[in-house]
Amino acid sequence: MKQFELTVHSPEETKAVARRLGERLQPGMVIALEGDLGVGKTTFTKGIAEGLGIVQNVNSPTFTIIKQYDGRLPLYHMDVYRLEDEWEDLGFDEYFNGDGIAVVEWAHLIAGQLPEERLTVSLFRHGGDERRLVFEPSGWRYEQLCKEIFAS
Repeated sequence: MKQFELTVHSPEETKAVARRLGERLQPGMVIALEGDLGVGKTTFTKGIAEGLGIVQNVNSPTFTIIKQYDGRLPLYHMDVYRLEDEWEDLGFDEYFNGDGIAVVEWAHLIAGQLPEERLTVSLFRHGGDERRLVFEPSGWRYEQLCKEIFAS
C-alpha cells in the first residue's frame, strides 16, 4: 500500500491540507482518522468541513458519537472513542454507504465495521504545533485522491 506524508507546522496548515481534501471528496467516501488525544483529528475534520462548504461550527461528537453537517455533501463526523463494543449497532454501514462523507475519529476501534476501501489519515505530534500527517489510501479512488492532493 502506498503512503503519502507531509509535515505541517500549525493548526492552520493542518486545516488547509484537510480543506484541499474536502474539496475533492465524492459521495460515499470514508476518512479514518488516527492519532493521540489532542493531536488535531477534530482540527483536520474542520478543514474537511470547510472544503465541503460547511459553515456550521464543527466540534468533536465525543458524547453523541455521530454529528451531521450539511454542505456540498453531508458530513457524518463520528468519534467512536467512547464505544464499549466495536459491534454496537449504530448503523455505521448506512453512513459508510450513503451519499455523504464519513469521517471517523479513533477508527481502529471499529475496524471490523469499516469499509475495505477508505483513506486512513494518521496524525503524529512532533513537538509544539508541528505534526506529521500520513495518508494511507485503500482502493484506487483513494489513491487517486491522494495523488491530486499531493500534486497541488
